[in-house]
Amino acid sequence: MELSQRVEIPLLPEQVWQSLNDPEILRQCMPGCETFERGEEPNKFNLVVVAKVGPVKATFKGEVELTDLDPPHAYTLVGSGKGGIAGFAKGSASVVLQAISLDGVPATAMTYQVNAAVGGKLAQIGSRLVSGAAKKIAAEFFANFARIVCEDEELASGVQIETLSQED
Repeated sequence: MELSQRVEIPLLPEQVWQSLNDPEILRQCMPGCETFERGEEPNKFNLVVVAKVGPVKATFKGEVELTDLDPPHAYTLVGSGKGGIAGFAKGSASVVLQAISLDGVPATAMTYQVNAAVGGKLAQIGSRLVSGAAKKIAAEFFANFARIVCEDEELASGVQIETLSQED
């Protein structure tokens, strides 16, 4: 599955970058995330996420690594997780931040492209269902991200999310 979206956030790229590298903010943003902690290496994180995709609900334990770091402009997240009999998920997300102006106010356009694969029971329930769940999780993540990092409901309401492409 591939998904590409653009999110416009009414904050400077440096502020968005800092938030994208804060484990506590990421934990709060990710639906079903129980833990999101720094690993033994500086750019690795361990996480536990409870996810429900169609009839399959599972607790996934995994890790995420930040690679190709270009602060405060871009990075790639590479991750994998195992959910017992539910199966596994692995993937990557390339994130690019660009300074823009929203009605004369400095802001950031965050574009990301996610490539993900699933196996086990998750793969058996169908790519459309998995793809729909992934899109929903991404939308919830960025709505939460905007609310938390903007610290202002009015600012957060100005966040725009645009799907650029999606393939099952």
